[in-house]
Amino acid sequence: VSHLYGFGLMDAESMVKEAVRWKQVPLQHVCAEEARIIYPGSEMTFVHETTGCVGRPLEHVAYVEHVIVRVTITHHHRGNLYIKLLSPSGTKSELLAHRPLDNSSEGFQNWEFMTTHCWGEKARGRWTLKIKDISSKSSNLAELGALKKWSLVIYGTAKHPYHVHHRSVRSVEPLMKIFWKNIMVRLCDQECTSDGCEGPGPNQCVMCLHFFLKFKNNTRLCVSECPKGFWGDRRRCKRCFATCESCTGSRSDQCTSCQPGQHLTEGTNTCTTSCGEGYYLDHDASLCRKCSENCLKCTSFSICTECKLDTRQLSSIQLMFLCLTYLWNNQNLCHGTTGPGVESCKNCVEGYLMEEWKCVHSCSAGFYDTNDCEECHSDCVTCHGPGDNDCVLCEEGKTLENGMCVFDHEACPLKTYRSGETHTFMSTANPTVCL
Repeated sequence: VSHLYGFGLMDAESMVKEAVRWKQVPLQHVCAEEARIIYPGSEMTFVHETTGCVGRPLEHVAYVEHVIVRVTITHHHRGNLYIKLLSPSGTKSELLAHRPLDNSSEGFQNWEFMTTHCWGEKARGRWTLKIKDISSKSSNLAELGALKKWSLVIYGTAKHPYHVHHRSVRSVEPLMKIFWKNIMVRLCDQECTSDGCEGPGPNQCVMCLHFFLKFKNNTRLCVSECPKGFWGDRRRCKRCFATCESCTGSRSDQCTSCQPGQHLTEGTNTCTTSCGEGYYLDHDASLCRKCSENCLKCTSFSICTECKLDTRQLSSIQLMFLCLTYLWNNQNLCHGTTGPGVESCKNCVEGYLMEEWKCVHSCSAGFYDTNDCEECHSDCVTCHGPGDNDCVLCEEGKTLENGMCVFDHEACPLKTYRSGETHTFMSTANPTVCL
C-alpha cells in the first residue's frame, strides 16, 4: 500500500454492492499502554512488548484496526524529525516524514500519530518506534531533541473480523486480499489466475492462466490455447508468418502446416503455392516432398521428369545406363510419342494426366483437371475452370471475391456484393439498397 495514495484505484460500485450484505465486525476495544521514557539522542529505537491488554476483557485487542502513537518530544527544529512504527508482523508505517520547511521549535506535545497499515494483524508482540533526527552533524549539542514519553493505543477486536482461513500476511494486504479473493475472484473468468480480475470477462484478468492475445489498443484476451495462425511464446500468443496456419515461431521457415492453397515443403518448413525444383507434390499430405537425389523435377520419388547430372564425372557407360533408365521410366507413362522424352507424349497411361505435352500424376499450380490439365486464367493462382471467375486462390495483393481475383482496394466491404457491371456494392441483407 502507498503512503501517498493508499490502496490506489478502488471499484466503488462493487464496494457499494458488498455493503448491502456486509456483516458487522466485532465490538471495538481500546488497549492503551504507557511506554517507558527514553532519554535524549539523535537516532533512537524504542521497543514496547504488549499483550493487547489480554488481562482486561473489555479492553482486550487481539486483531488490530488502527493504532495511535502518542508522543511528547522536545526539538528546536521539528521538521528534521522522521518517525516510523513497526508492527509485530513487520509492517512499516511512516508516521512522520522529513519536512525541511517546518521550522517550529515547539516540538510535539502529547501529539497523536495514527496508522491503519496493520489492519487485521495480531496486536500481541513487539512494537518498535524509530525516531531519526536528520539535523546536520554540526548542530549545537544543546539543541538536540529528546523523547519525553510515548504511549501506544491499539484499536481493534478480540475476535477475528473476517470469517476466512488465510495464512498470515505482512503489510496491509489482508483487507485487499480478503476483498478480492473472497468476494471478486468467484466472478472472474476461468482463464484468470488466482491473482484475480477487474471484471468477469477473459479480457479483464490480472494474469492469464494459460495464454493471452495482445491487441493494438494494448488490451489482451486470456485463452486456453493459441488459435490458428499463432504460436505460444512464454504464455503470449504471437502471430505466425502469413502463409503458415500453425508454426513454432514467427519466421517463414517455422511453419508446421500451411494456409489453404499453400503446401508445406519437406525439410525447409516453408509454405509455397507450387513445389520448387527437386520436389513433387504429395496431394494426400499436401506436402512438397523431395525427389530422388539425381532428379531436378519429378512426379514421385522414383519417377523423374528431368535429371540433374554432372556428366563430366560420369563414364560413357554410366551415362548411357542412366539415360536409358531415365527414358524407360518416362516413356512408360506415354501411349505413343512424337519423339524422345516425357514432353513428347501424345497421351498418358492410366492414372496420369497430360499437362503441356507432359504426363504428370496431378495438375500443377495454375492448371485444373478435366481428364487433362488445362491452364487457369492468368488472374488465378489455382482454379477449377478456365474463366476469370473460376479462381480458388489469388496472388498476394488480391482478394478472392465470387471466384474472381480483385485488387485488395477494389474488394467489396463486409456483408456486400458486387452488383453487375456497375461495380456498386449491394447489401446482402437488402439487395435493393446500395451501400
